[in-house]
Amino acid sequence: MERTLPTPALTAGEQRLLDSFAAIPATQRVRLAKRTSNLFRERTRSSSPGLDTSGLTGVRVVDAGTRTAVVDGMCTYEDLVAATLPRGLMPLVVPQLRTITLGGAVTGLGIESSSFRNGLPHESVLEMDILTGAGEIVTATPDNEHADLFRGFPNSYGSLGYATRLVIELEPVLRHVALRHIRFHDLEALCAAIGEVVSTREHDGEPVDFVDGVVFSRDEAYLTVARHTDEGGRTSDYTGQQIFYRSIQHDDLEPRRDLLTTHDYLWRWDTDWFWCSRAFGAQNPRLRRLWPRRWRRSSAYWKLVALDQRLHVSDRLEARKGNPPRERVVQDVEVPLEHTAEFLHWFLDSVPIEPIWLCPLRLRGERTWDLYPLEPGTTYVNVGFWSSVPGGEPGAANRAIERRVGELDGHKSLYSESFYSREDFDALYGGDAYAVLKATHDPHGRFPHLYDKAVRHA
Repeated sequence: MERTLPTPALTAGEQRLLDSFAAIPATQRVRLAKRTSNLFRERTRSSSPGLDTSGLTGVRVVDAGTRTAVVDGMCTYEDLVAATLPRGLMPLVVPQLRTITLGGAVTGLGIESSSFRNGLPHESVLEMDILTGAGEIVTATPDNEHADLFRGFPNSYGSLGYATRLVIELEPVLRHVALRHIRFHDLEALCAAIGEVVSTREHDGEPVDFVDGVVFSRDEAYLTVARHTDEGGRTSDYTGQQIFYRSIQHDDLEPRRDLLTTHDYLWRWDTDWFWCSRAFGAQNPRLRRLWPRRWRRSSAYWKLVALDQRLHVSDRLEARKGNPPRERVVQDVEVPLEHTAEFLHWFLDSVPIEPIWLCPLRLRGERTWDLYPLEPGTTYVNVGFWSSVPGGEPGAANRAIERRVGELDGHKSLYSESFYSREDFDALYGGDAYAVLKATHDPHGRFPHLYDKAVRHA
């Protein structure tokens, strides 16, 4: 589905963005002036004022007739979903955390349980306006004069520009989502079930609209298959004392069933940042009763992590025990389905982190994307693991993961720390194509190079 809509005149927010770009001296790198982020890699502090995106945070249009939305680049998915659900619609892929922005998910890649049928967020973009390094806003579509930027924008992480406006596809939803949590006692059977669901879009005679999984150990793993429904019944609430990922676990031979409102399904992982809220004690029943509900969300936990990184509290506590700083291992990787069980066995043997999140994905069509070259027609599984391991040689665990993922023909997302050599990085992330894009759309190097951002903390 491709269309080109008339390009609107600049909004006041876009003009402020351009003015703020012009105000940054040509000798300084350009970056966003954001208070929050969903990135987990260190960044060099800058004295420059940054780009003013304050007028680019809204939903401009939701068109139920064409099932499209026109959205500002800095609009969060929380605000986007709040605008689409009342019209019986949702974005084709809604990343798991509320404060991820639409522009961020497109330039940085996002994924969720609809990705096995809808791909990644950038695949539902029909067109977008992008601020380039030349200090101008251009409209990029799959087949106009900026089609190269349209193909190269995903996974560029702001190194080629920032999206100011996006036109995206939407899909219909019903009131509820019905879930089934299916237990597996070996990883090979789990991966075989993923392949069957992706291929048939059903399980045990019921349609499947969403699928993801959780691995707690080698012999305890779950696949959650879910479908849209208008059926009634009592819905669960995992924003209070109950914790979603714990509701998945069971010893029954039959799947455990659950029912959520569509809104609560989309944000089921955000309340406890998957399971990472346990690091702050928020899953302790006594502390949880005292923890303000408005702070049970990923954005609040992220601020605590940022505070720890700034004050080095965790490192100081380890030092008191006579230990080196723990190594942070916060990563998402894509591994071909046929190698996923092999990777999981290696990971469970090598990296002391659990649980592990699984999310299958396939590209929607035959179009490929220059900077994240997944193969059309291939099923991948996103494997997510977010914790830390005992310290030793700096980056040892992360480097080992990078090597193993590469050996299995996989890719790693770049939102967190990376340790690749420049040669390896270019081979994995479209080096030649990126060089052409960089020279074309950021000829004076106003934005940091992708390698510098991903590996050198620029």
